[in-house]
Amino acid sequence: MSVNNRAIVTRLLAHGLGLLPIAVALLLSTGAAAAQDSLANPHEGNAAAARAGRALFETRCAECHGADAKGISGPDLTVLWAAGRSDGRVFQTIRRGIAGSIMPSSTAPDDELWAIVSYLKSLGTVSPVEFATGDAEQGRQVFSANCAGCHRAGRSGGRLGPDLSRITLSRSRAGMIAAIRDPSAAMRVGYRTVTVVTADGQRIRGVKKAEDAFSIQLFDTGGRLQGYLKTDLSDVRDEAQSLMPSFPVDRLSDGDLDNLLRFLASVGEATNNP
Repeated sequence: MSVNNRAIVTRLLAHGLGLLPIAVALLLSTGAAAAQDSLANPHEGNAAAARAGRALFETRCAECHGADAKGISGPDLTVLWAAGRSDGRVFQTIRRGIAGSIMPSSTAPDDELWAIVSYLKSLGTVSPVEFATGDAEQGRQVFSANCAGCHRAGRSGGRLGPDLSRITLSRSRAGMIAAIRDPSAAMRVGYRTVTVVTADGQRIRGVKKAEDAFSIQLFDTGGRLQGYLKTDLSDVRDEAQSLMPSFPVDRLSDGDLDNLLRFLASVGEATNNP
């Protein structure tokens, strides 16, 4: 059990038996998480298993999580390891599913599930060598001038775009460069551009966060989370163009891009090793 959880349990028990069920639940949940984290992938580092996992993923999981595992109706799975998930925890999530969600449990053999885990891990882990070049301090200046209005890196920045604090832990250098040079080529789930027009003609542009048959929720360019009933709107328009501008070489040189990636990698390293 972590030091923090141990301290919480101690305080709960000190307040009497009325809080005993809460303390027991915390102990059990902590123990379960530790047990999941201790599970070792028998196919760790096995390229053949990862290839088999890719075929299984495309058949069973891509409908919700996308062919690239970056999410459609289900979440982006390429960020799991950057977010601190272990092989064992991902395995157990696939095995048990997620209660109250569209994620079902699986009765497939363990070997098949571990192969899927191996494939996802191959997508979600990146060698630090990919981001070893460049000047982090100069990259910080590039970030402040071009990115901080919409993106966070560490403790500073905006919230309109994805948080980039751990991005280099799960995105390859080639993928990062492609996303910066041409962001409209592949917009992430939760960051797709939408424009809504109110009944009085007001146009609000932002990134779509949720939508159903009756309402839509977006994070607008003013930094506000807004919800609208569709009956109050005259138009809802999904756009193919990302809110993020493109950064061709004449706008962001290869040298500045190299520095920016080094800065983001340094933030990821600090975040992962506080």
